Amino acid sequence: MNHTRQVARMLDDEHRSLLDLLGQVEQGLARARHHDAALVPLLGLLARSIEHDMQRHFLFEEESLFPLLIDAGDGGIAALLTDEHDAMREVGDELMPLLRDAAAGRLDDAPWAALRRLAQEFVEREVAHIQKESMALLPMLEDLLDADTDAELALAYSAQ
Repeated sequence: MNHTRQVARMLDDEHRSLLDLLGQVEQGLARARHHDAALVPLLGLLARSIEHDMQRHFLFEEESLFPLLIDAGDGGIAALLTDEHDAMREVGDELMPLLRDAAAGRLDDAPWAALRRLAQEFVEREVAHIQKESMALLPMLEDLLDADTDAELALAYSAQ
């Protein structure tokens, strides 16, 4: 979809990049039976995405966009997306120590199985979440944001 609002374009670009990473993680984990040194860089990218990029993205939506949705009478979608953010944060919090251990080569078979399970759960949740945002949130922003608000929010998000 071609978005006319800067905020929608920025979020869509991030979604597309994340979907690419998640696809690589999913494929890499499907091929690996145990800790595989070749996956370390990819798992590091996933860890960075969870720690920094996703938190930044989630907070921006929750603090800057969802209140606008609520004010416009679309609190249901804001609540649903917030619940999904919380669920992904929980999985991410459990997954992060395993990703760090994998990067350091400190995983045996049992933690590796847990890492695979949690990473697969995370990927599934995140892909479904992105689909919801792409089908609901981003189109809503096109109608909800005027040019000035869009520019202000885009600048604020870029500065984070």
